[in-house]
Amino acid sequence: MTWDWGAVRAFMPHFWDGLLVTLEALALGSLIAFALGLVWALLMRTPSRWATWPVGIVTEFIRDTPLLVQLFFLFYVLPEWGLAFSALTTGVVAIGLHYSTYTMQVYRAGIDAVPAGQWEAATALSLPPVRTWTAVILPQAIRRVVPALGNYVIAMLKDTPMLMTITVLDMLGEARLFSQQHFQFTEPLTVIGVAFVLISYPASLLLRALERRLVR
Repeated sequence: MTWDWGAVRAFMPHFWDGLLVTLEALALGSLIAFALGLVWALLMRTPSRWATWPVGIVTEFIRDTPLLVQLFFLFYVLPEWGLAFSALTTGVVAIGLHYSTYTMQVYRAGIDAVPAGQWEAATALSLPPVRTWTAVILPQAIRRVVPALGNYVIAMLKDTPMLMTITVLDMLGEARLFSQQHFQFTEPLTVIGVAFVLISYPASLLLRALERRLVR
C-alpha cells in the first residue's frame, strides 16, 4: 500500500468543509444539551409529581434508546407529521436532546453536592427561591460539574459522525463521499482519524487542568 499525498491535497478542501459542519453541530448540540439538561434537573426537583413523573419517563426513554434510532425517527418520521427540518438541524436537535438526559444527571449530582448549610443560609436570609437558585445554589453546583460536562462535549464530538446517516456532510461524511468518488479510502479516512485525535486529546488535557484548578 502506498500513501498518495495528491489524494490528501485533493481531499483537504472537503475536509475543512466537513470540519466546519462538525464543529457547528458540536457547538449547537452542546448548548442544547447543557440548557435542556439544566431544565430537566430543575424540574426533577420540583415537589409536584405532575412535573417530575413526565420528565422522568421522557428522559429515561431518551437515555435508554440509541442515538441512531432517535436520528432516524426525527429525520424520517417527523416529516410525516408535518415537522420537517434540515438534516443538520435535525442532527443538532437529536444530539442535544440525547445528551441533555446525561447532563441532567450531572447537574443533579452537582446540586446535591452543595452543602446543606448553603440552603439554610439562604433561608435564614429570607432569599426568594429564584434568588436562592441563581445566586447561591447554581453557581456552586455548576462550578463542581464543569469537568463532567466537558467530558460529554468530547463524547458528542465522537458521536457527530452518526449525522452522516441522515445525509449531513460532516468530516466523516465528506471523507466517505470523496472516497466513493475517487476510490481513495486510506488517505481521507486517516486524515479524519488524526483530526479527531488532534481535537479530542488536547480537549481532554484541558479538562484535566480545569478539574485540578477547580478542586484547588
